[in-house]
Amino acid sequence: MDLSGLDWEELCALAGREVAALLAELPAPLRERAGQVPVLFEPRPSRDLQADGIEADTLGLFTGPEWAEAGDVPLPPQIILYLENLREMAETDGQRFRDEIRTTFLHELGHFLGLDEDELTDRGLE
Repeated sequence: MDLSGLDWEELCALAGREVAALLAELPAPLRERAGQVPVLFEPRPSRDLQADGIEADTLGLFTGPEWAEAGDVPLPPQIILYLENLREMAETDGQRFRDEIRTTFLHELGHFLGLDEDELTDRGLE
C-alpha cells in the first residue's frame, strides 16, 4: 500500500486501526493500563513544542505523569503520534508505516509505564 495518496483522515484511520490491533494483542493487565492513555494524532510537533526542545522530526511523544504517578496532576497522560513524520520515515510504504506506528506507540507506552530511554532501547524500541 502506497501512503502518498492518503489524505489526513485516511492516514488517521489507518494509524487508529494499527494502534487498536496492537492494543488487542497486549496481555490483559497491560492492555488495561494502555487503554487509560489517550492516543492523539498530529501531523508534526507544533512550533511551541519545537521551541521547548522537541525535534521537528519526532515520531511520537508521551506527556503527563507515568502510570505509577497518576493521581492529582494538572495534565492527564497522553501519547501523541506524529503521522506526517511517520509517513516520511516510512517513505510512503504502508507496511513500514504500520510497523513504525507499532514501534513508536510501544516506545511511548513504555514511557507511560516508567521505562527510560536505555530500557526502551534494550527492548528494541528506540
